[in-house]
Amino acid sequence: MKVFENPSPEIWPQLILRAQAFEGEISAKVSEILQRVKREGDEALFDLTEKLDGVKLTKLFLGNEEIEEYAKGVSEEVKEAIGTAISNIGKFHLAQRTSNIEVETMPGVKCSIRNLPIEKAGLYIPGGSAPLFSTVLMLGVPAKLAGCSDIILFTPPLKGGGIPAPVAYAALTLGITSIVTVGGAQAIAAMAYGTASIRKRDKIFGPGNRYVTIAKELVSREVAIDMPAGPSELMVIADSSCNPAFVAADLLSQAEHGADSQVFLLSDSREVIENVTKITATLMERLPRKSQAEGAMENSRAILFDNLNQAFEFSNLYAPEHLIISTREPWQKASLVKAAGSVFIGNYSPESAGDYASGTNHTLPTGGRARSCSGITLDSFMHKITFQELTAKGLQSLSETICTMAREESLFAHEYAVKVRI
Repeated sequence: MKVFENPSPEIWPQLILRAQAFEGEISAKVSEILQRVKREGDEALFDLTEKLDGVKLTKLFLGNEEIEEYAKGVSEEVKEAIGTAISNIGKFHLAQRTSNIEVETMPGVKCSIRNLPIEKAGLYIPGGSAPLFSTVLMLGVPAKLAGCSDIILFTPPLKGGGIPAPVAYAALTLGITSIVTVGGAQAIAAMAYGTASIRKRDKIFGPGNRYVTIAKELVSREVAIDMPAGPSELMVIADSSCNPAFVAADLLSQAEHGADSQVFLLSDSREVIENVTKITATLMERLPRKSQAEGAMENSRAILFDNLNQAFEFSNLYAPEHLIISTREPWQKASLVKAAGSVFIGNYSPESAGDYASGTNHTLPTGGRARSCSGITLDSFMHKITFQELTAKGLQSLSETICTMAREESLFAHEYAVKVRI
């Protein structure tokens, strides 16, 4: 982890840069995969899964019996943990439900808005070295609460075929039984374009690696996506009141996602930075995913500021996916946050809580998009339709306003559409 002391604001834009290695090369490969799936459909999915994942599929969808069989591999302890997580995620997302609205803007003019579920939702669950069954919960719970009627889950197959037991159990528990064992950019293509056996999705959800993120960006002209959620990010703002061991553990919890992850430590205390750096180095030696964490830490930074206000200004510029505030009066400091995916307050709020079971969603904007984009909420699985009804008297009252504006825009048919009625 590189350490910087009181960097001038002029160089802040350089310090917040994310790793962009091989981005152009990846985009070219992803574009080729997307076009092939668009042309060849199911045949391309079978071939690409064999070439890229080393798994020869005989079919795309798992049968219900297979899902039930895979789910049997989950321990009672994990089942209980999943149950608690579903309960908390459900409570938080259910509380986000909003009512339909009806307003009479003037006599005889009624406007309303209705919240409707997205019908065909595609959920992408990352696989690879760390299959994220928690993402099944983070996407599946709000999708079910919203009332999505056609949900398909895509996830890469295991080397021996099939899917991880916790992924199967989480999906089964939520009543999601349409599971396609295809991952990567080819899964995004299948959701975006549809194939002979897969109906095109109305919206694509879920995080992934750079290939998945770029694929979602490229198909977003043809299908809605939640957000381009890429490599994981964490920023910790800490003062002398923090516990350095807690902070070090938090930094490593994100670094172990992969070498393209990025973590930051911002502090007004040189001692905090020194202690956290030492503890991080010690803890890293114990990690099973040490190589991934080491790669991430090479792209990560610790920055010493004169005061915490500067640290929050820097954080808002970076707009981290996750932000931990380990300071005195953390809620007061939280008022300074203008851009972040999800914020964790105080010394006893590890980012892991949000990843799994506190109730907030862990599918969050990365790459600085938190300045204008939100993480997954219940609304992500809804769309809104506005309605209006004008009575004859209501149209008469509003006609002069409409006609004046239409004439000013030289849209005379608009004016006539009102005049012909009155």
